[in-house]
Amino acid sequence: MAEAVSTVVSVLESYRGRDRMIRTLCYSCQLIGGVITQKHGEKQQCGQSLLLVASQLSHCRTVLRLFDDLSMLAYSLQYGLGKKEKDCLIRWISVLGNICDQLYYPCEHMAWAADAGVIRIKSDKWWIASTALWGLSLTVGIIRSLRTLIKLQRSKGKHSEDDPPKSRGEIKFQMRSELLCIISCLSDLVNAIHWLPPGFLWGGRSPTWLVGLMGTISSAIGIYQTAVGGSSAGV
Repeated sequence: MAEAVSTVVSVLESYRGRDRMIRTLCYSCQLIGGVITQKHGEKQQCGQSLLLVASQLSHCRTVLRLFDDLSMLAYSLQYGLGKKEKDCLIRWISVLGNICDQLYYPCEHMAWAADAGVIRIKSDKWWIASTALWGLSLTVGIIRSLRTLIKLQRSKGKHSEDDPPKSRGEIKFQMRSELLCIISCLSDLVNAIHWLPPGFLWGGRSPTWLVGLMGTISSAIGIYQTAVGGSSAGV
């Protein structure tokens, strides 16, 4: 029990760990609140309270992301043009993904500042721009993981002089990690398209509980991959 509490505290003391926990709680509240309000009506107090909590947690994450630009920039500069990446396709789609992620933050900051009354402009176009960049980044992530999966499938039992041979367990672990990344990105992409203007695919059509479900799936995968040392993307 004490070890479990210590682990949770350790996660919450790190910025990324706390963000993942807030994200999971946010979408879980949205899922449960959406189910309750759909079943019992919008006047159901418990459902509305959960949706209010989800809204506040989402706003909390938006404010915290005001400080993410520099860390993203440091990562982008470290990766550069991906000269160390041997696969040309993965290299350039990774660069494209980094550009999308880098541009996402200032667009969201402008939208937040407009809604908060810090600057006197309409926030709509900035929210659309940030959501579109997020959706593009997720699409790039899906392509990258699919490409990596194909390469791992082909590499079974094969290796070059530059690469040490990988065990079946290592390949299986990497393939599972990439598959989870695809599921996570697809879940978030469903929500990203929902938040785009009506008329674009299913923009604005997803029920609240579905938005919560997709976000909860993505968040749960993120927490799992953090625990096992993997990686996942998600806003």
